[in-house]
Amino acid sequence: MIPVARELLSSGYNIIIGSGEEHLAMFREEFPNINCLSFPGFRTGYSRFLPQYLYMLLKLPLLLYHSAKEHRMLKKIILDNDIDIVISDNRFGLWNNDIMSVYVTHMPRIPFPRLFRSVEFIGVLLHRAVIKKYTLCLIPDVPGSENLSGRLSHNIRLPGNVRYTGILSRFMHGDNEIITYPEMHNTVILSGPEPQRTMLKNKLIAIFGDDREKFVFFEGKPQLLSREKHESGNMVFYNHLPAQLMKQMVRGSKSIICRPGYSTLMDLVTINCSALVIPTPGQTEQEYLARYLASKGWFSTVSQREIDNSTLLPANSPRWTASIITESRILLGKALEEISDYRHKEK
Repeated sequence: MIPVARELLSSGYNIIIGSGEEHLAMFREEFPNINCLSFPGFRTGYSRFLPQYLYMLLKLPLLLYHSAKEHRMLKKIILDNDIDIVISDNRFGLWNNDIMSVYVTHMPRIPFPRLFRSVEFIGVLLHRAVIKKYTLCLIPDVPGSENLSGRLSHNIRLPGNVRYTGILSRFMHGDNEIITYPEMHNTVILSGPEPQRTMLKNKLIAIFGDDREKFVFFEGKPQLLSREKHESGNMVFYNHLPAQLMKQMVRGSKSIICRPGYSTLMDLVTINCSALVIPTPGQTEQEYLARYLASKGWFSTVSQREIDNSTLLPANSPRWTASIITESRILLGKALEEISDYRHKEK
């Protein structure tokens, strides 16, 4: 949403950001002069014991209830703020028949575990029904074989209102200068909800805590905005850094460890960085993306259970072509031009 908001601001749009409090802190820092609304989304969470797909299935009734609730809330927000376009990130209920509504998702095909792959089409049909309620659906990827999301958004019949936007990243703008840490360092980018975030952090500290090289941890807690760091041995920890500072630190890394969350992957591809990706256990989307991108040679992967002292960290050496970024800029421009044309036609 950050690069989309930046492009719309540069085109003269008045932007209002709606988000949960944990992300509003980040948006307020990136956009200090725009209005922000507290509008929490549904948080699935993770279980210490159940596979993620089973845990999410049990929470499906709560998701449907929350989607209906946010659909009603949106009507009031539109009236109170005189809104004529709503762009939402994977939120099923934020469509409205009276204005232009845009849905953003990187997985029209929600991946099922192999055991249930034969019924995956049910999820595809349900997601198609959601997508069709919106004026447009934007997929943050590129068409063709040189893509980031694989079968999640390719080799599937897509509704006619779907457009590829190219890769979207908060690192798309700004300085490309590489600022290295005073010492050679490896970077760990933590993301996702608890308890799995802390479980991975503790395991990496136990494995690499006696290493001679520095490890810089980004803990992914924008609600605790602080550029101050705290250190423990060869470990350096940041709650959060603004996008440009984080971008420079990551680009100067010898190697990178992270979850294969789609936003993180887009950030890394944008700044031409590869990584060792460790999927959240039971999170089928991340497990698929890790396998898919490792098969292309773009990233390396290991399971959280298998990572140990013998794990070798890969060099930060990307293998994709620069055309994926060039194409992304063109596709985003076309998608936003279509949004603008639709808005002016409606007026």
